[in-house]
Amino acid sequence: MTGTGALIRLALRRDRVMLPIWVLLLGFLPVGTVSTYEGLYPDAASRATLNASGGGNPSIAVIYGKAFDLTTPGGFTAWRYGVFLALFLGLMAVFTVTRHTRAEEDSGRLELLGSAVVGRYAALTAAVAVAAGTSAVIGAVQAVTMIGAGLPAAGSLTFGAGMAGAGLAFTAVAAVTAQLTEYSRSANGLAGGVLGVAFLLRAVGDSSPGASWLSWLSPLSWAQLARPFAGERPWVLLIPLLVAVVVGTVGYLLLPRRDLGAGLLPTRPGPPTAPPSLRGPLGLAWRLQRGALIGWTVAMAVIGAVFGSIADGIGGLLGDSEQVRGIFERMGGAQGIVDTYLALIGSVFGMVVAVYAVLVALRLRTEETGGRAEPVLTAGVGRTAWMGAHLVFALLGSALLLTAAGLGAGLAHGLRAGDLDTQLGHAVGGAIAQLPAVWVVAGAAALLFGLLPTLSAAGSWAVVGVVVGIGLFGPALNLGQAVLDVSPFTHVPKVPGPGVPATPLVWLTAIGVLAVVAGLAAFRRRDVG
Repeated sequence: MTGTGALIRLALRRDRVMLPIWVLLLGFLPVGTVSTYEGLYPDAASRATLNASGGGNPSIAVIYGKAFDLTTPGGFTAWRYGVFLALFLGLMAVFTVTRHTRAEEDSGRLELLGSAVVGRYAALTAAVAVAAGTSAVIGAVQAVTMIGAGLPAAGSLTFGAGMAGAGLAFTAVAAVTAQLTEYSRSANGLAGGVLGVAFLLRAVGDSSPGASWLSWLSPLSWAQLARPFAGERPWVLLIPLLVAVVVGTVGYLLLPRRDLGAGLLPTRPGPPTAPPSLRGPLGLAWRLQRGALIGWTVAMAVIGAVFGSIADGIGGLLGDSEQVRGIFERMGGAQGIVDTYLALIGSVFGMVVAVYAVLVALRLRTEETGGRAEPVLTAGVGRTAWMGAHLVFALLGSALLLTAAGLGAGLAHGLRAGDLDTQLGHAVGGAIAQLPAVWVVAGAAALLFGLLPTLSAAGSWAVVGVVVGIGLFGPALNLGQAVLDVSPFTHVPKVPGPGVPATPLVWLTAIGVLAVVAGLAAFRRRDVG
């Protein structure tokens, strides 16, 4: 463990911007719902209606999880944000651990540090400490702010501890995946797959009474199963602690069984000669991006099918609250609740695909800092061709993912509703309509890579955080229109819906294309590396 303290300080220094953003976004979000809930459901009758309609609706449980008591602000907050906050905490933990372990090995910096007085377990311990500590801070901020808003202390502490427990569990998962794979992208992808399985287990368990035991297998359910503000069960919080200890121990046991820079899962050696497809930059980009593209396409199709299958039962969430109906209209139009829901999930698909677009764009920076871009650029490949080849997958790959999500949702909903032709077109149209907004986010990442390469990763993820935060929570928190307009997804017409205007889509497409062109021009004028 020698040098662990110094590596913790180094990690905190490197993440001095990102970690406070995570704390602010995830820590203060729940408390904003208290006043919103009281405005939406001001009397006991409206709250009882919500509890009966939302709490007992299996379709709603697929998205938000089990609802134990929606008659109080605390119970509503735990239900409305519990799953998504646990999901984002898991992502934070995975990214943090991978960044300070496997990514450091990829770059060669960990080998340099290891040649000094640094113990073999120091880097992993430092990464785990930073990720776990951040999870604990976020949970503490949530608990303190909710108590300050007048919510019961027992429920607030249970909620905050449950969120921190989710972060601890996925910190341990990332500690294992960092030992299994050879590259940071693979480690993040494997841990992301665990997150996806956890979400599916929770969705099936929460919506199917006969399979409710599946919810107990998902780290995303444990915070809700502790029942904050609904007769707390603190003993449930021992589950994430036990899982974190057991799985984390596995990570430590695996660490000495591999060489530095290698993973336990063997990498397949390539052919002795390169195929003709690798003679150009587009073929090289396809070789680097194809695994992620295929995996994301399958995942988006599955996610689309899950969300599409619950479209018929989504109307039960509204109850008799005109305020809630107003929120749904702001988020998705007014042509029937099912069309509103299809438009809403189309926007969610777009925000998820925006994450993929940024990941593809940031692969440019990874190739540059890893020293792999310079040899390619010295071999007769122009900068515009090299960067443009990767951006092709950010732009066209996003179109493929949105199409897959729309097809999955349309098929699932259309078959259940007995109207496949109409509903398939509605779902695919709602998903594809998000493409110009995705291109704006991808263009921002390309522009940052060209102009400010050292800040491209932090800046790109900040853009994604703002866009996703506004899209998911802005309408429910009654944020002003000026704030909502910051997100490009706010300007996407609601599809399906009447009289879809083309002007916003044209403007969004133009902004995205201009940002990409500006990023290409900036990259041609700066030094590589």
